Amino acid sequence: MLSMRKYLFSAGFALLVAFSTTAVTQPVFATEIKYVVNNIPITTGDIQHRAAFLRLQHRKGDAGQEMIDQTLRLAEARRLGIRISDAQVDAAYQRFATSNKMPLKQLDGAMAQSGVTKEHFKDFIRAQMAWNQALTTRHRSSDGGGAMGEQDLVKRMLEKGGSKPSATEYMLQQVIFVVPAAERSATLAKRKREADAMRARFNGCNTTREFAKGLIDVTVRDLGRVLAPQLPADWAEQIKATKVGGATTTRETDRGVEFIGICSSREVSDDKAAQMVFQSEGSSDKNADELSKKYVEELRKKARIIER
Repeated sequence: MLSMRKYLFSAGFALLVAFSTTAVTQPVFATEIKYVVNNIPITTGDIQHRAAFLRLQHRKGDAGQEMIDQTLRLAEARRLGIRISDAQVDAAYQRFATSNKMPLKQLDGAMAQSGVTKEHFKDFIRAQMAWNQALTTRHRSSDGGGAMGEQDLVKRMLEKGGSKPSATEYMLQQVIFVVPAAERSATLAKRKREADAMRARFNGCNTTREFAKGLIDVTVRDLGRVLAPQLPADWAEQIKATKVGGATTTRETDRGVEFIGICSSREVSDDKAAQMVFQSEGSSDKNADELSKKYVEELRKKARIIER
């Protein structure tokens, strides 16, 4: 299996080429049902979006068969209890835009103009992330049913000639200016100003609680050790862009107004970091590729696929 990172890189390269050379008028797609896979419909519109995606990647393939495979993969992931949140998908979409140096609106427009649409691309991202996890579960089962621990993952990587991956480890502090739901409309703007003022004075995690003493309904939480792949999707980009001793911009949340202070950061390459990198990016070796193909073949044999 190609990892999501590898798929997205190839898609991004083709995207930049395609939109630097020509403009495409977005086609209008039909929505008639073409296939039913285990009672899940695949429309002609779905297939046309995938065909546009293949063209954008400069890649040959059967769009209909790809959509059948994607449907089977997602269904299998759900059967295994794997759920990819909208926040995870949005974060991956944002990373793709950032890596291609495109604002989100520009990427949205590119996807619409090509006929892919951001919704179809996000469905693709969700399927890739879910399938990576499903393969990990399958891989564990094929190794005798035991979950692969941190040391097992690292040992396997090193045996194949790879190097142990590293990840940035952050020590973080969360500051919340609490706004009760009943008071939100009346006090949110005032609390935002207070949070902005405290954030401007932030110069490290050691003095945060001292600053907060004279303020009403302000919570300071030490979040402890957090590796980069574990960062909350809605904060990750800001945290990575903020220097040690600084703080992210303030954000309005369900709890009120928040910001996160960066106490420290360092690169670590211990077994836990390696495990997190493996799990977040997925494997891309030949064994995983073969496992993926075999797995999909088995799903196809068991599936009820009806062509309309």
